Amino acid sequence: MRNDVAFAGAQFGLSERRACKLLELDRSSYRYEPRPDRNGELRQELVNLARQKPRYGYRRLHALMERRGFRASAQRVYRLYRAEGLMVRRLRRKRLARVPVASHLVRPNQEWALDFVSDSLATGRGIRVLAIVDSFTRENLSLETDTSLSSRRVTRSLEAVVERRGNPETIRCDNGPELTSRHFLSWCEERKIQLIHIQPGKPMQNGHVESFNGRLRDECLNANWFRTVMDARAKISAWRDEYNGERPHSSLGYRTPNEFAEVLKSSVRTG
Repeated sequence: MRNDVAFAGAQFGLSERRACKLLELDRSSYRYEPRPDRNGELRQELVNLARQKPRYGYRRLHALMERRGFRASAQRVYRLYRAEGLMVRRLRRKRLARVPVASHLVRPNQEWALDFVSDSLATGRGIRVLAIVDSFTRENLSLETDTSLSSRRVTRSLEAVVERRGNPETIRCDNGPELTSRHFLSWCEERKIQLIHIQPGKPMQNGHVESFNGRLRDECLNANWFRTVMDARAKISAWRDEYNGERPHSSLGYRTPNEFAEVLKSSVRTG
């Protein structure tokens, strides 16, 4: 419309007032100069981050941007997030009654949670991933990946974690054959580790590892194409490093699990 007014004035020798009147355009609208976009840099950084982490919501993106030195409220980031069409599409799920976690968690190594996740290679061959999570710090302690994982493989993975952190007080898991075998039960008994088997058909009784598995599925398994078992191990291991060291966790005040664990260590040293 501004170009039309300028053309009319130049072509027919009309004044600005007359040209605006003929085109039924308010002169204040014609003279309006848009202000520079003060959110330009913030908007570009948000779009770039969202492209790198397409499954992150605006709160987690806001936390990452704060780490990079951007000072903006969550509401401002949300407005830009919506304006740029970055909303994460999620399937609606039925509301299920949540079963509370029975144990009261107050320290690391109080409870570890175990569970398996299944996926497949590009060839169609199935793989399994054993996830071990500290229920208090939300740290992923191990992600064991292979075409099959026996009970002895499970205990070897646990022993590797025990060497770094010591024994947990309890282990929470489902009733899969690997986790109810004589070997696994004996291993826990020898180390005086209390074993908590959740009720069949009640996965939310192991909610911490179920939540972790959801993130693993959404951000890693569904986002990658695994050519071989070695390729799957490398990509899943890289995601584990990102989860522990870079991904802000909402239940930890948008700190990473590594940061939260370090804060706990510092408080123990100073205490």
